[in-house]
Amino acid sequence: MIIIVLFSLGAGMAFGLSSALRLSWSPVTVMAEPSSTAPSRAAVASPIGSVTMNRHTHRLDVAAGAVTDAVEGQKPAGVLKVIVGGDGAGEDYRIDRTAGGLTLSAASEAGAAAGLYALADEIRSGEPVTTGARTPKLGLRLTDVGSVGREPDAARWSKGTDYSLNSDVVTGTLLPQAPWVDQAEVEKVSAQFRQFIDHSAAQGYNGVVVPGFLEYVTFANVGDGHAVYPGSDPHIARARAMVTAFAPVFRYAADMGLRVYFMTDMLALSGPLEAYLEKQQDQWAVYQAGLRELFASMPFASGLMIRIGEGGSAYAAPGWDYFSRIAVTTPDKVRAMLKAFLAVAAEGDRDIIFRTWTVGVGAVGDLHTNPDSYEEVLGGLNDPHLVVSTKFTLGDFYSHLPLNDTLTVGDQRRIVEFQGRREFEGFGSLPNDLTALHASALKRLLAANRHIEGVWLWTQEGGPLRAGPMTLYLQTGFWQLYDLNAYAMGRLAREPDADPGEVTADWVRQTFSGDPATVAAISRMFANSREAVTKGLYLTPYANYSVKALGLEPPPMMWIFEWDIATGDSAVLGSVYAISRGHVDETIAAGEQAVAIAGEQYASVAATDPATWRDPALRAHLLDSLQYQKDLYGTLGAYREMFLRRAQWLDTGSATAREQWKAAELEYRKARDSYVRAYSGDVDLPAYNFTAADLGEERSDRDPAMAVLARVLLGLLLASILVPWRPIRSLWRAAIMPWKAPENPGRAARWVAILLPAGALLLSREIHTWFAAPAHLLVTLGSWVLFALVARLLVGRRDPYALWAVLGGVALLRTVLLLAVLAVRGPGLYWFRFWTDPAVRTVYVTVSFAAFAWLFVATGSVLRTRYGWSRRRVAGAVALAAGVPVLAVGTLIWSAGLERALSAWNDQMVLLPWGLHRILGIVTFLGIPPALPVWITVTGAALSIIGLAFVVTGGAARPDPSRTPTPPAARDLDSATSSSPG
Repeated sequence: MIIIVLFSLGAGMAFGLSSALRLSWSPVTVMAEPSSTAPSRAAVASPIGSVTMNRHTHRLDVAAGAVTDAVEGQKPAGVLKVIVGGDGAGEDYRIDRTAGGLTLSAASEAGAAAGLYALADEIRSGEPVTTGARTPKLGLRLTDVGSVGREPDAARWSKGTDYSLNSDVVTGTLLPQAPWVDQAEVEKVSAQFRQFIDHSAAQGYNGVVVPGFLEYVTFANVGDGHAVYPGSDPHIARARAMVTAFAPVFRYAADMGLRVYFMTDMLALSGPLEAYLEKQQDQWAVYQAGLRELFASMPFASGLMIRIGEGGSAYAAPGWDYFSRIAVTTPDKVRAMLKAFLAVAAEGDRDIIFRTWTVGVGAVGDLHTNPDSYEEVLGGLNDPHLVVSTKFTLGDFYSHLPLNDTLTVGDQRRIVEFQGRREFEGFGSLPNDLTALHASALKRLLAANRHIEGVWLWTQEGGPLRAGPMTLYLQTGFWQLYDLNAYAMGRLAREPDADPGEVTADWVRQTFSGDPATVAAISRMFANSREAVTKGLYLTPYANYSVKALGLEPPPMMWIFEWDIATGDSAVLGSVYAISRGHVDETIAAGEQAVAIAGEQYASVAATDPATWRDPALRAHLLDSLQYQKDLYGTLGAYREMFLRRAQWLDTGSATAREQWKAAELEYRKARDSYVRAYSGDVDLPAYNFTAADLGEERSDRDPAMAVLARVLLGLLLASILVPWRPIRSLWRAAIMPWKAPENPGRAARWVAILLPAGALLLSREIHTWFAAPAHLLVTLGSWVLFALVARLLVGRRDPYALWAVLGGVALLRTVLLLAVLAVRGPGLYWFRFWTDPAVRTVYVTVSFAAFAWLFVATGSVLRTRYGWSRRRVAGAVALAAGVPVLAVGTLIWSAGLERALSAWNDQMVLLPWGLHRILGIVTFLGIPPALPVWITVTGAALSIIGLAFVVTGGAARPDPSRTPTPPAARDLDSATSSSPG
């Protein structure tokens, strides 16, 4: 019966573990990657050389300047006559040919500006002028703020390990005391902002999203005006100073005809605000007051954009205490928040843009990807001031993802999010023309949902600013590579039916060269860029599967973990192989194809005539980027072959796979060393991080040796069963029949009972951890030692040999079970099966946990039968012996910190991505309760206290027969009762 109970507990543990892991994968239909190349053609000369207007404003003058700049170098006699007929807000315009040139007519300044920028674009592109009436298709064309407020600090970039996600544009202007902002720095930000706005307007954008909310708010309308911030609180003076400094800066965008939306996470907090909200029943009334204040101090604002799905310390700016927290986590909370903000927006005919981006579980956690969750959260909430913003991919901005079908549901106004500088695909350091992909996605979505009225293109936004190349849009580095995607989305939002190949070719003419042959060569290179990226940075078929783990959906590029770390952990690499099993050769070949494509791209551009380029520096930048791409794909290709062949050997035991693994390992090391030497410390083309990959490689290299050691130790332990020497045989007998634990040992038996199990435990756990994880040994072996010491102390002056024999025997049993697995192909196979084979994992966990639980049963049995303890005292002793290790482990983790403890353990075991702690935080990302160390400590303390109480009140133990004379009859009776479990 006991055995059945123990195995039932083991099966329950296995079921619970599988439920917690929730590992699964299934194929999905990913978006096709269209490619388009425009036919080569000669540029068409501009029909006009000057502009006249019947109205002059700064906005119109800048737009007219774009036209005259476009015709620079040409000297046509024609004149563009601009006639603005009224003060409307529409962007309609009309262009007609006249005897003297062209006439642009518009009923509003917005229409005239739109026409001027469109005409300037056609002239720069060498396109024939389009005449007739025209209206941009999408009325809301948003951009981020580019690199405004970011400084190119090479020292900070060169480390490559700054994963801060703060995107505020004003932190560089802050002072620690009055006057709170450095006006000289504000002027620099202002100049950058004006440059960015002029550039964005020329590309066709009519809105900008500016980070900020709480830093401009004093909550003067809450309570007596000082309910949130007392009168002397510096938050008040600083917020007023920031409004004074930055309201004129951001107003420039509105003066240029762009809508200005401020952006914040919710909950947005400061220390005093958090304390105040804890006392309020309606927190949204407080935020309503803050939003009214923002709109009053920034009257040009068109609304507020809100994100609820991310937050925390990674987004906080240094130097002040504003921060965010993920707290709006249920449909009711989301709807309450939106209704509160929408009420304020309606007062001034403004908008609330709600981003559906969320990361987590439940209806709000998968709001971004699940149409049913979208309906549960937002169904029926059809406020005219609500705009819902969603990424076009069913996930983050990766390739190999389906189109986001949540954009096809709902009755709300919708905008679609796109990223021009793909953060997960080299941060814009690689040629990556997304024009055709974006055009295809946008057309499909517009056909499916008539409520889509706009786009939001991120030029610089997304991911940590300083983890990639030091490219700052319009400022530093080879930002032109991703300017292509910003330009293209500006075109596509106005003309969704535009030919993607023509759009790319037009941008190439404007940026690099007007020579038809050079334009054709560069355009072909960009047309091949998506194939190079999707083969070089992704692994198929893994990338074409939807993977679920721990309640999350890992992205299709897990082998390169957020954002430039080649991972080496067994969980990811094992899963990649398991999905790719049967397609290993094709997966490796795809990496080789990426290198070949990159080589062809380089050769195509290198063959162009340097004299045909507008700027020789841009040619050099592009060639450097193409060489970097080839080197990167070569290194990653060598790494993919190495770890896939290694996994193939673990899976099959094939001698051929092992030979291929070792050969690939040599190639990887050579490629990695060459690549790192070439790009380490390069802030423009930084090397990817292979630290995690190398940690995994070091441990995998030891697998064959660990397997041999495990076989030797296993063989010795199994052979010891047959050894007729009583001290050893007594251990095995005590392990399975603790109620028959031996007594009256010799001196040698006492030492064997301690040293043999201790040595087997130590060596087997070292093998299990590749002799590389002292943190794991500290917890596991430390727990064994504490359990044994407490049990030993409890038996007091009684002979402890029977106890040592039982504990040692059980330790040998568990060691044999572990070694039986490790002996096959080392700990690598142990973890490979754990992550990828549910049946094997279930069987092993069931048996292993049953053996673990047997330790407590066996300990109780020997205390009951050999030491004569009452059941109450036995239960207390087992609880105390178990509680002390739990208390110690909890205290250790608590004192070290949960995140620090888990990261140290994971760094040594290499089970989960190495970058988890460094970027997202293991505790945060996996949703581990921060109070877990407290719970463990309290549990250990409770077990110890209860156990001690039971021991104290459990009655006296039966006298030690070696110390108390026993009548012959009683001795015979004692002998009889001790031969059964009792």
